[in-house]
Amino acid sequence: MTTVLRGARTLLALLFAVTGAMKLALSQAALLPLMPWVTDVPMAAVRGLGALEVLGAAGLVLPALLPAAAPLLPLAAGGFALLMLGGGAVHIGRGEYPQSAGNAVVLALAVLVARCGPAPLPGRARVLCGGRAG
Repeated sequence: MTTVLRGARTLLALLFAVTGAMKLALSQAALLPLMPWVTDVPMAAVRGLGALEVLGAAGLVLPALLPAAAPLLPLAAGGFALLMLGGGAVHIGRGEYPQSAGNAVVLALAVLVARCGPAPLPGRARVLCGGRAG
């Protein structure tokens, strides 16, 4: 299970670091072919989402480098789960069903990392993660 969690954490960190950096660096016109929803959202909000994604990616990576940062892992992954719920709702509202399926996959990975990561929040049951409840 540890290998699966590391892979999921790495995949999430790479995905959100790249998409977040794109939202921060590219213009609305450059983002439009990749993310058609940017026409419906103010660019300040797109930039804010990009900043959250980059910070969340750091929250997934830092615990591997600094053990004191371990509480960031479930918080960052949980934040990504919330972002994916919102993103899925936007895609469904726009009739972009294939994109909402992608949100569901990333949501599942984020929930897995948040729930089963090496530093779960206190009192969290780990039954679904291959461990005992605790």
